[in-house]
Amino acid sequence: MSITKFGLLTVALIVVSGCANRPESIRASSVSHEKYTHLECAALTTKLADTRAELDKYSKMQDSKANGDAFGVFLLGIPFSKLSGDHEGDVARLKGEVEAIETAQIKNKCKSI
Repeated sequence: MSITKFGLLTVALIVVSGCANRPESIRASSVSHEKYTHLECAALTTKLADTRAELDKYSKMQDSKANGDAFGVFLLGIPFSKLSGDHEGDVARLKGEVEAIETAQIKNKCKSI
């Protein structure tokens, strides 16, 4: 492999690895369910609905960043999220909170999740 091909391959790998991740590929961060076990079932249900709505909002924003990156890499070879940031941390945190609230509902023996 010539140096030019190797250089192009290296740049391509760096650019692709710099793209924003899709929300479905982002793993939940660890959030303790103990944070929510003091809440009653009705409050847990409300908190879960609110957190899922917020997760949906940030997931859509993250998906938009990933689409922008794909477009930017196609046109200019630059993932735009590296310039403006993405919402991966928010998506991971909110996924962890959803899991923690669902676990708290199970621990508190709430009827519906």
